Amino acid sequence: MENQTEVSEFIFLGLTNVGGLQCYLFALFLLLYMASILGNGAIVAVVLAEPRLHTPMYFFLGNLSSLDIFYSTVTVPKMLAGFLWGHQTISFTSCLAQLHFFHFLGSSEAMLLAVMAYDRYVAICYPLRYTLVMSPQTCLLLAGVTWATGFLHALMHTIMTSQLHFCGPNHIHHFFCDIKPLLSLACSSTRLNLSLLHIVTGIVGVSPFIIALLSYLYIISFLFLKVRSQESRRKAFSTCTSHLTVIALYYGTAIFAYMRPSSGSSKGEEMIITLVYSVITPALNPLIYTLRNSEVKYATRKFITRKLFPERN
Repeated sequence: MENQTEVSEFIFLGLTNVGGLQCYLFALFLLLYMASILGNGAIVAVVLAEPRLHTPMYFFLGNLSSLDIFYSTVTVPKMLAGFLWGHQTISFTSCLAQLHFFHFLGSSEAMLLAVMAYDRYVAICYPLRYTLVMSPQTCLLLAGVTWATGFLHALMHTIMTSQLHFCGPNHIHHFFCDIKPLLSLACSSTRLNLSLLHIVTGIVGVSPFIIALLSYLYIISFLFLKVRSQESRRKAFSTCTSHLTVIALYYGTAIFAYMRPSSGSSKGEEMIITLVYSVITPALNPLIYTLRNSEVKYATRKFITRKLFPERN
């Protein structure tokens, strides 16, 4: 179908137009973005450099950190530029590209969190079969399927959005090109787009959440019913707490943002919810995993010491 779009560019209205507040928001989100890049980058570097972390659990953690780096980079730099220079414009093509990568990385992360929950389920409930079930080939396959499914899911939304007719206005009440704000500007019918958003995105978001939830319900019941040692329970829970925290932050806000009707929420509420899982959560993930995981803390200290004081090694 021929693209009938008349609007050649869009204008982001951003989080606020209050000049004094924009300076504080710029500093806040710059710090969050730097924390996301440096923290997740450090986790990727440590996982690659430390042989003791060459296990399925940390392989998936490295994938999660890589996703978080790209995820926040899709939206935050453009938002920071808006705080400095006012309302930012974006071409229609660039808008579609931003929409695609945001949903590609977001849906990939949702599925990866479920894969990580399954990994913990196998490790705790079937420790003797763990190396066989979670072999390197299986881990690569699960990671590949996760990234590929996320890409195809986003491609569907990108193609469907590109077929819409935009004739004005072109002001997006958001800080990036998300689907719902963009659909509200379309002059043609968006019924199919909204149906796909709620049904397909619902499946992609809710199904991994159910898998993760069932995995942890089984883990908890296994630990209380079949594990007698308090120390063994404590060690098992310590490896799961960080992941459970990330799951609650990410799934809770993402599902709430895309599954509820657009008419039942304000633009400000939607932006705040989106900020939580697209900007704040990627910045908090490295902190959550390093504070709650003794292996990561030890490997990080060892990695930093080796880089700063190579003569001691």
